[in-house]
Amino acid sequence: MNLLIGSRFWDVVRATLVAAALVVAGCLAGCAQPAAEPAAQPEMVAQQGAPVEGDGAEDEAPSPAAGAVATPSSAGALQVVGARLCDQAGNPVQLRGVSTHGLAWYPGYVNPDFFTELRRDWNANVVRLAMYTAENGGWCEGGNRDELYSLVRDGVSFATEADLYAIVDWHVLSDANPLAHADEAAEFFGRISADLSANNNVIYEICNEPNNGTTWEDVKAYAARIIPIIRANDPDTVIIVGTPTWCQDVDQAAAAPLDAGNVMYALHFYAATHQADLRDRMAAAVRAGLPVFVSEFGICDASGNGSIDRASADAWVATMNELGISYACWNLSNKDEASALFKSTCGKTSGFTADDLSEEGTWLWDVLHSKGESGAGAMSAAAGTESATAGSAASANDSSAAAAGGAQHGSTGTFDWTATAADRWETGGQTFFRYVITVTNKGDSAVTSWNVRLPLSGTVTISDSWNAIVSIDGAELTLDSVSYNGMLAPQATAQDIGFILSGNALPRSGPITG
Repeated sequence: MNLLIGSRFWDVVRATLVAAALVVAGCLAGCAQPAAEPAAQPEMVAQQGAPVEGDGAEDEAPSPAAGAVATPSSAGALQVVGARLCDQAGNPVQLRGVSTHGLAWYPGYVNPDFFTELRRDWNANVVRLAMYTAENGGWCEGGNRDELYSLVRDGVSFATEADLYAIVDWHVLSDANPLAHADEAAEFFGRISADLSANNNVIYEICNEPNNGTTWEDVKAYAARIIPIIRANDPDTVIIVGTPTWCQDVDQAAAAPLDAGNVMYALHFYAATHQADLRDRMAAAVRAGLPVFVSEFGICDASGNGSIDRASADAWVATMNELGISYACWNLSNKDEASALFKSTCGKTSGFTADDLSEEGTWLWDVLHSKGESGAGAMSAAAGTESATAGSAASANDSSAAAAGGAQHGSTGTFDWTATAADRWETGGQTFFRYVITVTNKGDSAVTSWNVRLPLSGTVTISDSWNAIVSIDGAELTLDSVSYNGMLAPQATAQDIGFILSGNALPRSGPITG
């Protein structure tokens, strides 16, 4: 899988998006998706879960198309329905993006150019504005409140202009218990919620990481004071509440949730430290009906530095995607530590290239493009694409089949596969196909990895892929499982796999045996 997508491909997509916007203006406002022939909609609805019934306003914004990135212009004001974050019409959505570091530490990243890049190029749809309460010039410990407030307001304004959701984060850390500064929190949230009451893109996170013995009852008492203050100005906005032990004890919240609507509960993880036990705790809470938002995470250890565990991080992302959990990655800075998204040698605050990204930054870029959603930008100096010629050009009948969204089936050994042409678009004399793949273990025994080979016809360029290692060998396209989706019980199916081909080829029916 390419860590960064080639700029030529995204130039093509950008041009296509402009054409598509002209065709569907007024119907799909804000939904960035390639123009397609009349075809089955992309099979991305399953990634966000089944639709949830809900009442929508008469003047509601159009819901995002299946597979599109939910933005304020397309999804409108968000709401919580059951355990899911939903758009204003009640359709499940997922926010995926980034968190700033402390605003007083790295204010330069709060700028309109970079926030535009986050939406356009990174494929993010949320940014978290972390305002510390204590550390390094925090709000409650000697910080310049006028400057901090301006940074929050500017951050929300830039997010609004960029069509991003914005999380206003009251970043409790060394002060441990949010009750310690409840008076200041009440004043701040009263002021900011009044100033931003007209916005449809603001989420309030009222206490980051309660810790050092803070109990769930402490948090509930604090929330009972702060939530009504926000609700007096904005009755329906989504509010995120931290959970004890640095936002790990979501099981306690599930056992005794707040008596309040449109509330979610924060879970934080750092992949090298937090493994399957915490991940299982999160999944159990969600399945019990608790709406969870991962408002901070990293792929290193819990210090924000140290070792990086990509396998654990990938497993976390797979679980969050499966459950429709929204997430924001820590952090937007060039701090000399593993959780910073930019190299310490990078002094930029916008206009980033691939060479500017840290290991976590490169990993996150890939993750934000890993579900097949349309993105319009690309970084310069991006990784190249893999090309091969595989037989003769595809026939007109093949192209028609792809345009119709027809599924093709085959088998590789004990694995059956289905390749569905979810999207087709043409520009510059080239045809692009987005395929959604499912793989089923038809054997009698569980497997720890899978391999699928799809026969091709035509000239092929792999433009993008997700949740599989994709390569070309002669007239075959090969998909190999990745660390988090290789385990398949008998008759079990791996989903959320796909790739984009450019050229004039497409998978044709197998079977291939072997």
